[in-house]
Amino acid sequence: EPGDHVVSVVPSYQQHTSIPESLGAKVTRVPLREERGWQLDVDELVGAITPGTKVVSLTNPNNPTGALLERSTLQTIADACERAGAWLLCDEVYRGIDQRGSGTTVSVVDLSDRAIAVGSMSKAFSLAGLRLGWITGPAGLLHDVTIHRDYNTISVGMIDDHLASLALENAEAILDRNRALVRANLATLAAWVETESRVSWTRPQGGTVTLLRYDADLTSREFCVGLVEGAGSVMFTPGSALGMEGFVRVGFGNNTAAFDAGLPLVTEYLDTLS
Repeated sequence: EPGDHVVSVVPSYQQHTSIPESLGAKVTRVPLREERGWQLDVDELVGAITPGTKVVSLTNPNNPTGALLERSTLQTIADACERAGAWLLCDEVYRGIDQRGSGTTVSVVDLSDRAIAVGSMSKAFSLAGLRLGWITGPAGLLHDVTIHRDYNTISVGMIDDHLASLALENAEAILDRNRALVRANLATLAAWVETESRVSWTRPQGGTVTLLRYDADLTSREFCVGLVEGAGSVMFTPGSALGMEGFVRVGFGNNTAAFDAGLPLVTEYLDTLS
């Protein structure tokens, strides 16, 4: 509502900041910094929470950095929200494809009664075409969400609903397959970065995207347009679209053969810029 206060970790999805601002709320942005390996400064985040804070929003694993918040960090944030009477909203669309261990970190709803988690079929399950997701939180809040959803959506397609149900019934098999794919692709990307002196990064801990800093006198949009025009089949997202000029976002959740074939084309493009 107008006058409310929101604390949002950035970079992240634009909606985390633009929607509350469009409704008249004041948004405090807490940035992830390259010099910290994209790890959140928890003290900075907690310090930004005030008695008037309505929502603290974050994405875990983070898009576009691939940074991951551990359970202890999430608990610290959840406790701070409880003390302030704020809601903790966490976008968990990449949950389930972390780069180590079981691949699944804790959900914020397991840590606090004032936590809300959203997920979808689009990222970890790689079923974006279904356009389906979910929200988890306190029953009273979900009642209000259901009313709002009925007003603007009513229902989803029956075929989409059926396919999503099948995927969720076989979640572990799908996630096992996707974890293996993204881990293999990330290993390939890491080996390429190691030998390519014109790019640098912080290795992601989760998700299917990461940021690369490039060494070229071009804006990120110019870099990406030149790449797709030169290589033809390789497309990166310019960092400027994410508030991260000087970087490009790279996805590594695609077909392994195509991914392996694409990286040499990036090297060839970088050669033309030297």
